[in-house]
Amino acid sequence: MARRSEHSQAEIKTMILDAAEQVVIAQGFSALKARNIAKEIGYTVGSLYMVYANMADLILHIHARTFDAITLQLKQTPLSKSETAMESLALVYMYYGAENFNRWRDIFDERLLISVETPDKYQDKIDHILAQFERCLATLKPELTTFELKTTAVAFFAGVHGICALSLRPSLGKEEIKKIEATILVLVKNFMRGLDTQPPAALAAIQSIVAQPTNQ
Repeated sequence: MARRSEHSQAEIKTMILDAAEQVVIAQGFSALKARNIAKEIGYTVGSLYMVYANMADLILHIHARTFDAITLQLKQTPLSKSETAMESLALVYMYYGAENFNRWRDIFDERLLISVETPDKYQDKIDHILAQFERCLATLKPELTTFELKTTAVAFFAGVHGICALSLRPSLGKEEIKKIEATILVLVKNFMRGLDTQPPAALAAIQSIVAQPTNQ
């Protein structure tokens, strides 16, 4: 390993993030300890807090990488004017969670980020995931407004993530994965059927509620 003086702060920040990410992948967020990370890269604990505000800030950066990885996989899913496109997106997300369980399982656990302010660019990364579902819905349902696409994508993703959160765990066998896959396909088929039988009127009603001013 190079001497400490040979690393810039930017390089140290990346080294810490890389080391922390490997700990999470192998053992989960509960194993993330500042002293162990610092020891792994040959620096002091103080060096970690020189480039990250606290452990929550470091976790936020790990999550950001995870969101980017999920978005990249979703982007590689071909678009089509068939319901199977939504099925493919949902299954890509499920398989990402299954294959990267330790880093995926807590990505929406706000308790891990309680001591850090989440910047706008962090929310942007979550929006990039949702945008992949919006993009597919726009191809399937071009009559939907921007608002309708966004709310529908959030509802769809929430359903898929919910199934994953309830069902995924480490070291699942092939039969268990098939059962989760079947559950997700039931969700997709019924969700899309609901869009077909209840056109934008229901969504318009929701939009009118959202647009109403709140009482102060």
